[in-house]
Amino acid sequence: MGQDKLSNIIEAAKLYYQLDYNQQEIAKKLGVSRPTVSRFLQQAKEQGIVRIEIVDPSESLEKIALELERRFHLKKVLIAPVSEYEDHAVKQSIGKLAAKYLYETVKDNDVIGVTWGTTVYHIAKELKHKPVKSVKVVQLKGGVSHSEINTYASEVVDLFGKAYDTVPHYLPLPAIVDHPVVKKTIEADQHIHKLLEMGKNANIAVFTVGGIVSDSLLFRLGYLSEEDLQVINSCAVGDICSRFFDREGHICSESLNNRTIGIELNHLKKKEQSVLAAGGMKKIDAIHAAIKGGYANVLATDQFTAKFLLDKEND
Repeated sequence: MGQDKLSNIIEAAKLYYQLDYNQQEIAKKLGVSRPTVSRFLQQAKEQGIVRIEIVDPSESLEKIALELERRFHLKKVLIAPVSEYEDHAVKQSIGKLAAKYLYETVKDNDVIGVTWGTTVYHIAKELKHKPVKSVKVVQLKGGVSHSEINTYASEVVDLFGKAYDTVPHYLPLPAIVDHPVVKKTIEADQHIHKLLEMGKNANIAVFTVGGIVSDSLLFRLGYLSEEDLQVINSCAVGDICSRFFDREGHICSESLNNRTIGIELNHLKKKEQSVLAAGGMKKIDAIHAAIKGGYANVLATDQFTAKFLLDKEND
């Protein structure tokens, strides 16, 4: 092949693939016919001058999901593609994905335990009505506080109840009380005990994690004293159901844990489906510790967080 022809082939390839010229425009620029340009482009591929790689995003996400399932012994990993790594967009995308998964998997006689928070609220808003029979919905932790900040506790339970044609069971309590004696007294109540047992025995749990950041919802509700915050900041990377854990997923403060009302983290390990829905930069350490601790067997997250979790495991 002559040098002039090779130069024309390379030039045609650059104009077509890099600068988005059409073949007629290239023909005019090079002073050749359009069929000649077509032959140039074909030869560019045959000679290895142009290599075309097709990247299927869904295939890539599926590969990451399978690797996360293998690494952390998870039943299922759901990864939401997101265009921007912004908190609200991430929660919306995860909410849609987790809601779709629940629509596909919830069946007659299931007992669904749910927590509160903005991520779970996005799931609840996206739930489609499913005409199942004898499904129960119960709140896994209390959401009452002195703060005016909305926890979405009642909205979440209400929307889950409507989706599955059932009257939901609310837990009308604070998540954390001042003293273990107060907790024991509350849990001794027959009605409260029944609700807690229902949550404990639920075969499906839907929850999120909180990161150890000042703007986290739990930190703004007024439950925690300065002493509590010092303990949490010294050892915790996140919380589930207001129970704080370290990087290995172990409870990091037994005294605080003994004042927390709601499902125990070890009970999440026994669920048929323990669905953790969470994503975003601020929650990566908490998500990693939660799945490392075995509290979830289903993970719904976003593509960036999923990749970070794999990288973190490789460190």
